[in-house]
Amino acid sequence: MGIGGGIFLIVIGAILAFAVSDVIEGVDLSMIGYICMGAGVIALVIALIMHSQRTNTTHTERVERRDERHIHGDGV
Repeated sequence: MGIGGGIFLIVIGAILAFAVSDVIEGVDLSMIGYICMGAGVIALVIALIMHSQRTNTTHTERVERRDERHIHGDGV
C-alpha cells in the first residue's frame, strides 16, 4: 500500500469522521471514518518500517584476481 496509500486512508477517514453529516440508515459514517484512519495509520507505520529496513542494507563486492605468471609456471 505504501506511504501514499496510508495518507490517503487517513484523509478519507478524517473526512468521513468529521466533515460528513449525512445519515445513511444502518451505516455509521463516523465509525467508518475512524476505522479508515486507524487502517491508514497502521499502513503508514508499516510502510515506514519497511522503508527503513530497505535503506539499512549493505553491499559487498568481491573481486577475484589471478596472476598469469603462476598459472603458466614461468617462475618469474
